Amino acid sequence: MDKVSFVIPCYQSALTLEGVVEEIRKTMEGLAEYSYEIILVNDASPDPTMEVIRKLCGRYENITGVSLARNFGQHSALMAGFRQVTGDIVICLDDDGQTPACDAGKFLEKIRAGNDVVYARYSNKQHSAFRNFGSRLNEIMTRFMLGKPKELYVSSYFAARRFVIDEVARYENSYPYVIGLVLRTTKRIGNVDVAHRKREVGRSGYTMKKLFSLWFNGFTAFSIQPLRFATLVGLLCAVSGFSYGVYTIVKRLLNPAVPMGFSSLMSAVVFIGGMLMLMLGLIGEYVGRIYISLNNSPQYVVREIIGQRERENDA
Repeated sequence: MDKVSFVIPCYQSALTLEGVVEEIRKTMEGLAEYSYEIILVNDASPDPTMEVIRKLCGRYENITGVSLARNFGQHSALMAGFRQVTGDIVICLDDDGQTPACDAGKFLEKIRAGNDVVYARYSNKQHSAFRNFGSRLNEIMTRFMLGKPKELYVSSYFAARRFVIDEVARYENSYPYVIGLVLRTTKRIGNVDVAHRKREVGRSGYTMKKLFSLWFNGFTAFSIQPLRFATLVGLLCAVSGFSYGVYTIVKRLLNPAVPMGFSSLMSAVVFIGGMLMLMLGLIGEYVGRIYISLNNSPQYVVREIIGQRERENDA
């Protein structure tokens, strides 16, 4: 009998988490050929999410609660959960009920059909316009920076074989980005169509700052395309500057009365100076991340582990 591990990063989900767990339980009752466990990772939520996790761990024997010492972000929380799983297949979903746990069977069928990873594909996401805009930007970034196939849709709701999760969990640097780690592990990735639900309670924990940090982490941690883009822009600026210089000299020789143009000169200087500062900042970001990684800055810090895993360790 294969075992399924559900990993759920939790943040401000005190009002929704019990419903998600109950839906998982009802779904898995109809999939008798699988056993399962649930890993709930509290990402230092400011609401009573951890109290709800304690209650669930006390109520059910197959639930493990992991509490992080501070807010490290969704992908770090996923990494913490990955290092607790014992199942043959891992399913990751959200804590707000928008990703329907009742569709877990669809993912398992796709995995049995030969896929190593299966992502949920939504025909109509029920997020805010801001989150949908962020998803579109993430789609473009993963395609051009990480080499994601155009036809592949990636989301936070996905299932993966254990060997993929083990390979992802081997990554120990400070800036985990799960999508990038999956894409570099296997190409046998598929999609399954599911209905995305409306949020019934609360609001998304992703702010513009957090989304920007996530995108920036994705393309600086797993791609050198930004550096190549910087090289291309530098080359174009150099060619443009040289061409404009030749044009200016020729124009001066043909008509000495033509003024050299202080404003055009300053525009060129400001433009090139701005591009240089931008590219230096980009290079500095890479160097800074290397420095932080060399200092062994942790992906996350676990405050405590309760429930199933705690009982196993005590035994």
